[in-house]
Amino acid sequence: MGGVMLARGPPGWVLRGARHLGEDRRRGVSMDCGQLPEGRSLRLPRRGRIFFREVAGPAGAPALLLLHGWLASATLNWRRVFAPLGERFHVIAPDLRGHGRGIRSLRRFQLEDCADDAAALLEGLGVESAIAVGYSMGGPVAQLLWRRHPSRVAGLVLCATSHRPVRGRPAGRLAFRSAFSAAAATTRVGQLANLANRQLQRFVLGRIDPRVGAPGRGYALLELWRHDPRMLLEAGAALGRYGADAWFASIDVPTAVVVTTRDRAILPEDQMGQALRIRGARVFCVDLGHAACADPGFEAALVPACLDVAARAAAAKPPPRRARERSRLVRRLDALLS
Repeated sequence: MGGVMLARGPPGWVLRGARHLGEDRRRGVSMDCGQLPEGRSLRLPRRGRIFFREVAGPAGAPALLLLHGWLASATLNWRRVFAPLGERFHVIAPDLRGHGRGIRSLRRFQLEDCADDAAALLEGLGVESAIAVGYSMGGPVAQLLWRRHPSRVAGLVLCATSHRPVRGRPAGRLAFRSAFSAAAATTRVGQLANLANRQLQRFVLGRIDPRVGAPGRGYALLELWRHDPRMLLEAGAALGRYGADAWFASIDVPTAVVVTTRDRAILPEDQMGQALRIRGARVFCVDLGHAACADPGFEAALVPACLDVAARAAAAKPPPRRARERSRLVRRLDALLS
C-alpha cells in the first residue's frame, strides 16, 4: 500500500502518513486506534515545526480549529469527533507546544505562544478565519487567539473550560503555579515527570473506549510518551497564572459553551459563568466529567454547538472587518485620552 495504511471513511482520511507510520512501526506499536485524519507537519517561520491533523470537509465548509487540553494531544482529545465534524467542517487539530508532537522550544511555556502558533498555522494553511474550539487548557488558548489575533477567529466553542481554570483565592493560585514552576526548574524534573506520566497513563488509558483492545491502548500510551516533561509542568504553571477577568466579557464573536455537568476539575458553575459573561453565548450541556472527550456521548453536545456558532458567524460581520473596526475604536479612545 505504498507505506500508508488507508482507513474506511471520507476521502482523504488515512490512519497514518508514511513517515509517522514508519516511526510507530519501529517502536512496535499497533495502529488499531480508530479512524484518524491524516497527520502532517508544517514549519512556522521563527516558531518551529507544528504537527496537526486535518480533514478537508465539504467544499466551502467553515473551518474549525480544535485546541486540545493539558496533558492530551490532538489525537487523544479529538479522536472520537474527527469523523462527525469532518462531515460538516474543514477540521484542523494541532498538537500544542510540548504536547504530543507539538513545537519544542527552550522558551518557557506560555499560553500566548500557543495562541500565536495557532494563528501562524492558519496563515500557513491559507485559512482566513476559523471557529476556535478549546477543550480545558485549549479554552484559554482559544480566548487568547481571539484577543491577540481577532481577524483569525470567527467564533468560539469553549468546552470543559473556564476563563480562570485554576479556581481559588490568589494565595492558592500562587501556590499552584509556584509548585509547577519549581518542579519544572528542578534537576529532578525527569523523575517527577516519569511519576506523573505513570499516573496519567492509568488515567487516560482507563477512559479509552473499552471496545478498543490492547493495540489501541498501546497507541494512546505512545501519545503520552511523546510529551515533553518540562513543558508539561510549565504548562501547569501557566494555567495557574491565567485569568481573563479583565477582558473576557468583551468577547464579541458568536460563542457556545459546552458544559460538562459532572466535571470535578473545572466546576460546572464556573463553566456556566462564562456564558453569563459573554453576550449572546449559548449553553450546551453534556452529563459527563472532565474526560468527556473520551466518551461517545461528547459528540451529541459538541457537534450542535459548532453548528450553532457556524450559523451565527456566517450572519455576522466578517472577522477582518470586525478587527478593523475595533482598531479604529481603540485609536479614537487613545486620541480622546491623550
